[in-house]
Amino acid sequence: MTSSTKDAVGPVRSWSFGTAPGAVPLLGHTLALWRRPLDFLASLPAHGDLVEIRLGPSRAYLACHPDLVHQVLVNPRVFDKGGVFDKARQLLGNSLSVSRGDDHRFQRRVIQPAFHSTKIAEYTAAVGEDTRAATRSWRAGEAQDIGEAMHALLMRVAARTLFSTGVDMETIEEARQCLRTVSQGIYKRTVAPLGLMEKLPTPENRRYEWSNTRLREIVDTMISERRRSDEDHGDLLSTLLRAEHPESGKRLTDEEVLDQVVTFLVAGSETTASTLAFVFHLLGAHPEIEQRVHAEIDAAVGDRSPVFDDLPNLEYTRAVITEALRLYPPSWMSMRVASVDTELGGHPIPSGAMVVYSAWAMHHNPELFPEPEKFIPERWLDERAKDVPRGALLPFGAGSHKCIGDVLALTETALIVATIAGRWRLRPVPGSALSPEPKATLEAGPLPMICEPRQRG
Repeated sequence: MTSSTKDAVGPVRSWSFGTAPGAVPLLGHTLALWRRPLDFLASLPAHGDLVEIRLGPSRAYLACHPDLVHQVLVNPRVFDKGGVFDKARQLLGNSLSVSRGDDHRFQRRVIQPAFHSTKIAEYTAAVGEDTRAATRSWRAGEAQDIGEAMHALLMRVAARTLFSTGVDMETIEEARQCLRTVSQGIYKRTVAPLGLMEKLPTPENRRYEWSNTRLREIVDTMISERRRSDEDHGDLLSTLLRAEHPESGKRLTDEEVLDQVVTFLVAGSETTASTLAFVFHLLGAHPEIEQRVHAEIDAAVGDRSPVFDDLPNLEYTRAVITEALRLYPPSWMSMRVASVDTELGGHPIPSGAMVVYSAWAMHHNPELFPEPEKFIPERWLDERAKDVPRGALLPFGAGSHKCIGDVLALTETALIVATIAGRWRLRPVPGSALSPEPKATLEAGPLPMICEPRQRG
């Protein structure tokens, strides 16, 4: 079925509407989303620009075309955050990532200066040294679970970015373990929306509650100590504590700062660590691309630790990271809820209906990316990048809810890749296979890789 609407510049646009096949009585497409979510989502663009799916007795709509996704993301008053985001509040509070309306607009305006390029250069000044310290124990021929190693490293980097000083490694590791427990618990609560299992006093639920409380205690202690000293350490926490609305002069409360810090810990460790694991797996599986990355890093950085000012000279390395984000987007699926009766792609959307969008489905759509399953960093170089349809790449969202830390995350990722690839080759352990795990974010899962010191030519 097709319908027509006018776009922003006036011409009539035809949209196709379809229904996902394979619904079963009572459950609809719920089983497909649980059992094989990535394959299921990737199959849906073939059925239309907007595709109806059934989640139990409810209807939801997957926006498959980038223009429709863009329409959803830039109209928060019509397509609001809800559903899974309400579950995430158990961990993230009322932070920027889940807040709505006036709260979100206020937080965004206050926090945005904390992510200016000059601030990012300051936050990431020690990333190279932190990475070298974290890999100092690696030995030639030994296998490392690269996902676990990157998560430990990113927690260390995130802690320094947020707190700069005053956090010992033991506390960082405790916070990391708490964060892993809570993140997994949030995901399980999201995919079990009735909320029955989470109310039972099981050992797993008790660990979740304890870890959530302990994580927030650790962060709250850091905030309280910083408030008492009133010293500007040049880190993200100091910036948040001093940030104020440019017009009203209003500042974030300690509770609001705590919510933001926990959110940045999640985003700065969970998602970036997975991206790095995917990058190193892809490089290990494509030695010709890895060789080009090594040559670029050697020429731009040499034997020292890379810094922010090196990034313009790491164009191909950054293209590798972008292509990894296309193949394995951290935010593989998300949703909005229609707050009023509206339409999308010429099709009526009733108030309260869920509108789903999937970076995974778009990034693996051959209509948007030729040979979508192939790792081709050159897509993002020179003139070829102009061939990518607008809005087709969506690793960090779009609109007013776009990830505020996207540039920081990309900067940290590039610096860590340059540091490790400047000294090491990582090879997949024979017989191991990459099995992306779609959880709260897309995770690499167990990914053992053999460490080989590089011999520079």
